Amino acid sequence: MASRKHRTGRSRATPRPFALWREVLTAYAAPALTAGAAGIVAGQRDLAVAAVTSIAGTSAVVTFLVGTWLRNGGHPRRWTRGLPRVAVAVVLAAAATAAAALLGWFAARWLPAHTPVPATPRLERLRIDLPVSAALAATIVTLRLRSTLVAPRRQPTPGGTPSPGSHQESGNEETG
Repeated sequence: MASRKHRTGRSRATPRPFALWREVLTAYAAPALTAGAAGIVAGQRDLAVAAVTSIAGTSAVVTFLVGTWLRNGGHPRRWTRGLPRVAVAVVLAAAATAAAALLGWFAARWLPAHTPVPATPRLERLRIDLPVSAALAATIVTLRLRSTLVAPRRQPTPGGTPSPGSHQESGNEETG
């Protein structure tokens, strides 16, 4: 008798379930490692420091905020599921970029002018680091979350044919 091995793993077409903690960890680690390595190799100490602070930190914070907002306690918002994936990503990336640019301007210009915080090159870096990191993080987490949402499918009836109008919800709950 020939034995068959059954695959118990997920197929490649099935995306991993969305877990916010995993997305935030990746959003911090990826830019910290890549920009940090680039800073070390190029001998740019400021880039290496910014990689693990403003660049990776902004990515992690934006991923957490956008991911939490999109999930809304596990229930995606209607307009985020109704619009095309790219449109939702563009809207959220633009909003995150604008907020981060305002924060970067505040840190680089307003703080030194109105507080005892001195103007430094690190503060000037924030005007670029924050918006770029926010745009990338918002886009990636939006596209990632939307790729895990499964379109509603019809459930078969006991006779094997799908009942009209019946829908199956996505089984993508956040795992902790």
